[in-house]
Amino acid sequence: MFVDQVKVFVKGGDGGNGLVAYRREKYVPMGGPAGGDGGNGGDVVFEVDEGLNTLMDFRYQHHFKAKRGENGMNQKQHGKNAQPLVVSVPPGTTVKDVETGRVIADLTEHKQSAVIAKGGRGGRGNARFATPRNPAPEIAENGELGEALDVQVELKLLADVGLVGFPSVGKSTFLSVVTAAKPKIADYHFTTLAPNLGVVESQDHRSFVLADLPGLIEGAHEGVGLGYQFLRHVERTRLILHVVDMASLEGRDPYEDYVTINHELSSYDERLAKRPQIIIANKMDIPEARENLASFKEKVGNVPIFPISTVTRDGLDELLYAVADRLDEIPKQEEQPIEEVDERVVYKFEKEEAPFKVTRADDGAYVLYGEKIESVFRRTDFSRDQSINRFARQMRGMGVDEELRKRGAKDGDTVRLLDYEFEFVD
Repeated sequence: MFVDQVKVFVKGGDGGNGLVAYRREKYVPMGGPAGGDGGNGGDVVFEVDEGLNTLMDFRYQHHFKAKRGENGMNQKQHGKNAQPLVVSVPPGTTVKDVETGRVIADLTEHKQSAVIAKGGRGGRGNARFATPRNPAPEIAENGELGEALDVQVELKLLADVGLVGFPSVGKSTFLSVVTAAKPKIADYHFTTLAPNLGVVESQDHRSFVLADLPGLIEGAHEGVGLGYQFLRHVERTRLILHVVDMASLEGRDPYEDYVTINHELSSYDERLAKRPQIIIANKMDIPEARENLASFKEKVGNVPIFPISTVTRDGLDELLYAVADRLDEIPKQEEQPIEEVDERVVYKFEKEEAPFKVTRADDGAYVLYGEKIESVFRRTDFSRDQSINRFARQMRGMGVDEELRKRGAKDGDTVRLLDYEFEFVD
């Protein structure tokens, strides 16, 4: 099955909770607070494994969750940090945030890795809150939640050379002849539903990776046929081999086929029109092909054309030499366009959001929400009075009390934050 684009859920591990504890040893009176910090949660990391070439594994597992950090311990012992969850992906994998469309990672080289979901920070133990005014605090923080998001994982094959052309022009047969690949071959459209890869070695021992890509038809840039699934794979090939059925076995004009395919490539991405291209005039063992080739050459111009026959194997060596020579001239890594570089910027200045917002529920309760105030709430241990008092001071410092008064809140009114309700006291 053609698996090159999947959606998965990833979640970093939650941070461990801090501990409230005190040092109690013989001959050490009033030993003071000794609660340790919680460990950090594990990150979810995608790492390239060059041994993979499909996203098939993601069909059987759609959720990836890292482990949480260990809770803090007595004697100021820090909880153990959780190990990152490493997920192997094939070279050429792009990871996007489903909600925002932001490109999180573009992974192309072996062992290249990127953090997709960051683990939560561990909570602080009470040893961290000791002050001259409060030398024995009963305050500890809960760990932060790990980052959770849905991501879209896309695979773009990293082949050196891509075979393009209408269905049934002989691409799969050509691949089977020049490589050890064994693609499915038949004389009907869309035999090739997934890219087939093969390694080609010329007579002078130069090698390159060749991809037989699914057949392209008119309207593919708008999603017709295999559409985008095909064109996505053409993007990263360094050289395009354009296979044309010079014998016109299906009644189409070879030159019109050539123009149509190039139009689809340029409509999808203008850079593809500038990609180096070699034309393969296939099926030259059929008598009508020679007459068509002469007419084709007059219309095409200066694009290199190599007449071949996959049946008699005529012209194959000359073609492979030419492909290897052309690849020697093309740099391995094409410079990425400015638009894609901008997409990959993850760390950029963003205006800081307000720490909280206030709205009214249908039952008249005041509802507080916002990333900062919810984070402070989750880190608070409400089983201890000192922690509750600290949370009240933090809300007052953010300006929550003042904003509620402006909204008309009075003594006894209900204030709701996440699943927690409390009374407003003026």
